[in-house]
Amino acid sequence: MSTKLTHAAMRWARDSPPMRILMIEDDDRLSESLQRLLADEGFSTAACRTGEEALAGVDQVDPDLVLTDLGLPGLHGLDVVAALRQRSDVPIVILSGRDRTDDVVAGLEAGADDYVVKPFVARELVARLHANLRRAPAAASLDDLVLGSITVRPRRGDVVVGERVVELTRTELRLLGVLAAAGGDVVSRSDLLEQVWEYDYLGDSRMVDAHVRRIRLKLEPDPAEPTLLVTARGRGYRLVG
Repeated sequence: MSTKLTHAAMRWARDSPPMRILMIEDDDRLSESLQRLLADEGFSTAACRTGEEALAGVDQVDPDLVLTDLGLPGLHGLDVVAALRQRSDVPIVILSGRDRTDDVVAGLEAGADDYVVKPFVARELVARLHANLRRAPAAASLDDLVLGSITVRPRRGDVVVGERVVELTRTELRLLGVLAAAGGDVVSRSDLLEQVWEYDYLGDSRMVDAHVRRIRLKLEPDPAEPTLLVTARGRGYRLVG
C-alpha cells in the first residue's frame, strides 16, 4: 500500500468528510489533474496506480465511490472491478480511453455502475460522479415494490423471485425498482437513463442494456430466453411478474 493511500485513509477516519473517492490511475499527470479537479469540487481523494494497491487498501479507505482506469499495470482494470464488486456495492465508475461498445459492455458487466470515455469534459465527469453518489440513499428510501411474484426490497438490497432471494448492486436495484414501479408497462431506455442514472444527454443506452443483462443472469432461469425482464423491441424493457 502506498504512503499516499495510507495517509488519506488516516485523514478520512479522523475528519470524516462527506464524499471519499478512491482513484486508480497509472498516468501520474492525469492523476494529479483529477485530484485537483475533485478537490475543487469538494471531494476527498486517495490515489493509487495499480489495482493490487487499491484492493489492498480499499477496506481501510472505505470509499464512497471508486474511479478506475482499465489499462492498469499488473491486474487488469476489469479484474479490479470484479473483485471490488464481490466485496461491496460501492459505486464504481470506469474512466477509460477505450470507447468500443465491447469495452464499455465488458466494464459494466464486470460490475461497474458507469463508464466515462477519455478524453472527458470535466463538468460531465463531475456530474456523473455526483449522480452515482446520490443513487444509494435514493434507492434506500424506497418501500418494497411488488409485481406478481417479484418483490424488490431496496432497504435490504435484494429482490425476491418466488421464494428465491437475489442480491443486487445499487444500480441494478434501482433499475429493477423503476421497472417494478411501472407495473408491467414498458419503460424506454431514455427514461431508465434519466430515472436510474439521473441524467439523460450525459448517458449512454449501452449502460442500460449491460445492466439488464447482468440482472437477467441473476434472476432468469434461462437468461437467453428471459421471461421476467423482457425486451419490448424498439421501445425498452418491462418487468413481468
